[in-house]
Amino acid sequence: MITVTEAKELIQLHCQPGKPIAMQIQEACGRILAEDIFSQADIPSYPQSSHDGYAFNHEGYLQHKTLHITGEMAAGAEIPVPIEPHQAVRIFTGAPVPPGADTVIMQEKVMMEADKLFLQQHDIAIGASVRPKGAEIKNGELALKRESLLTPAAIGFLAGIGTVEVKVYPVVSVTIIITGNELLEPGQPLAYGQVYEANSFSLKAALHAAGINSVNVAYAKDDLQELTTVLKNSLAHSDMILLTGGVSVGDYDFVIKAAENCGVEKIFHKVRQKPGKPLYFGKTKNNVVFGLPGNPSSVLTCFYQYVLIALQQMKNIQTAQVKIIVPVASDISKPAGLTHFLKGYYDGHTVEVLIGQESFRMRSFATANCLVELEEASTGLKKGDKATIYLLP
Repeated sequence: MITVTEAKELIQLHCQPGKPIAMQIQEACGRILAEDIFSQADIPSYPQSSHDGYAFNHEGYLQHKTLHITGEMAAGAEIPVPIEPHQAVRIFTGAPVPPGADTVIMQEKVMMEADKLFLQQHDIAIGASVRPKGAEIKNGELALKRESLLTPAAIGFLAGIGTVEVKVYPVVSVTIIITGNELLEPGQPLAYGQVYEANSFSLKAALHAAGINSVNVAYAKDDLQELTTVLKNSLAHSDMILLTGGVSVGDYDFVIKAAENCGVEKIFHKVRQKPGKPLYFGKTKNNVVFGLPGNPSSVLTCFYQYVLIALQQMKNIQTAQVKIIVPVASDISKPAGLTHFLKGYYDGHTVEVLIGQESFRMRSFATANCLVELEEASTGLKKGDKATIYLLP
């Protein structure tokens, strides 16, 4: 068995991003940038009014006190209307500030008599309500760094600086393979010896929460030939394979042998941890394969601790879990020898380890918002001691 740290390092080493692809920005929300984006122009490309009002020359106003209105500038105006120091123009939000003007006063802060304009705000500063050329971004300036997440705001920003197409990392496609003779679809009456299949539901939900929507689910009985066929087909169509169950050393555990039959190179099998000790990780030229334990709590714990790291390395998600150190709310004990991941609830101050830590129990996981990590050598913590926790997405 290897350590938790060694397992994570091996996953990082063996998971690489796919070749970047070009994509129209309106289709790229949720993707990760594969290139730096630089602005190709000053934005705005001209001094721009930020309010409806009147544009004038600040020094000219101080000299003349009364301004004569000579025209107007609307958003989209193509021909500037230059003004003299004693003049002003009606201007609207987003319109170019005309040559000769350097300040805009909002329309509710003026008085008008015929074509004469009187300012009611006498302490107005030069440049007020004017967005300078390049105020948003300057030509050649870095707009978004490589590996930035393309959020809705990022898409709008890129469109606003004239970007049409970006290079992004390709979407990771995932197949979940559920193994086991005892599994029954929820909604059907349970017969003796059967259990409801829940792992595909939790894994698919966790993948969707991480932004992975290209997910297929396949099923295989505890039969080596059938599992080999299902795995071989999945490897031909998906980048990542997540198998659940059949990864230990029992008479009906065929995942390791099926992986060998399909040419999957084993990177590691078994990690010094609880739950999830039988965890398997392997790869082919084009795929990564995780053999997750069958117990529901183990499956989800391994997903958060390991599968998210692989997805991050493959550039399909930007970040994995948030890791923080906080005091424990009560005493915790454990034997030395394995790293423990315990379901916990963090209230913003301390973390409480929940009742029901066995790997088959999901009731406690359903109310947990973090995993508490106790390292191999640890035999527990006293109330108030600090523990490392991973906040669940």
